[in-house]
Amino acid sequence: MNNSLIMIIVASALINNVVLNQFLGICSFLGVSKQMKASASLGVAVIFVITIASAVASLMYDFVLKPLGMDFMKTIIFILVIAALVQIVEMFLKKKSPAVYEALGIYLPLITTNCAVLGVALTNVQNGYNFIECVLSGFGTAVGYTIAIVLLAGIRSRMNEKDIPAPLRGAPIVMIAAALMSIAFMGFGGLSF
Repeated sequence: MNNSLIMIIVASALINNVVLNQFLGICSFLGVSKQMKASASLGVAVIFVITIASAVASLMYDFVLKPLGMDFMKTIIFILVIAALVQIVEMFLKKKSPAVYEALGIYLPLITTNCAVLGVALTNVQNGYNFIECVLSGFGTAVGYTIAIVLLAGIRSRMNEKDIPAPLRGAPIVMIAAALMSIAFMGFGGLSF
């Protein structure tokens, strides 16, 4: 794998982290990060959905929409692809892992409307990535999302053990923790290969 492909993965996961830098997918990031197992499970589901959605969206754009001059339909087509993939993941989890399915609750179907998934597909097209670059960008973005949500879940589990002043309990301290994580991830901006 050459340096440009590695850089796409690193940039997608760390430098341009979808949650902490682009602020996409905040709803599930804040909602599911209360429990480590649910966070990790959602991360795996997001890795699957974003990677596959990036691949399918790239193929749809390059071989259907662009040749037919219908690239203005990309947002609608990408939403349909994402919705179908999420339904597949939901059916799989419901059948194979009911506990994880229950733990994810409403946040699993929310992947369909998670702007991070659509944002990756649209950004890949905007950047003019080829198929391999789209898949790697999608994978890197999903790994970055998973890293962020698992880190926040770990921080939140530790915060439950601490004596936090009453005005900061709950959402305020979680937002402060997420903001500090975002600042920390800005440090990855200086990476170069």
